[in-house]
Amino acid sequence: MKTYMANNQTINHKWYVVDAKGKTLGRLSTQVATVIMGKHKPEYTPHVDCGDYVIIVNADQVILTGNKWDDKIYRRHTGYNGGIREISAKEMMKKFPTRMVEKSIAGMLPKTKLGRAMASKLFVYAGNEHPHIAQQPENFPVE
Repeated sequence: MKTYMANNQTINHKWYVVDAKGKTLGRLSTQVATVIMGKHKPEYTPHVDCGDYVIIVNADQVILTGNKWDDKIYRRHTGYNGGIREISAKEMMKKFPTRMVEKSIAGMLPKTKLGRAMASKLFVYAGNEHPHIAQQPENFPVE
């Protein structure tokens, strides 16, 4: 018996829509990251991008539990001395409503070229509309 290994010619990518309204950020992110990596498929192969495309709508209505709206800090560095910049989750949601979901999911993907290719299959929108109707996406149930 031979071990099956998927390759780019044998993989078919599907499109899914996830409604983030009222969903907890971490629980949503883990399930979406699993779909983007392709771990929900029986033909999952770690070195092949066999995941599916995911469209997240209503990202501005995601929920954080506890005091995370005030306590959670997103940090980045400009590259200059003393150039650390901090922004709270509440300010991040106000200025960039989709970035919190994008960063959460991207942090769960591999930190390689393949992981960056997987991250490009994620589309996040703050409102209820998205421009990917032609791909005929299916609804993906998220608990």
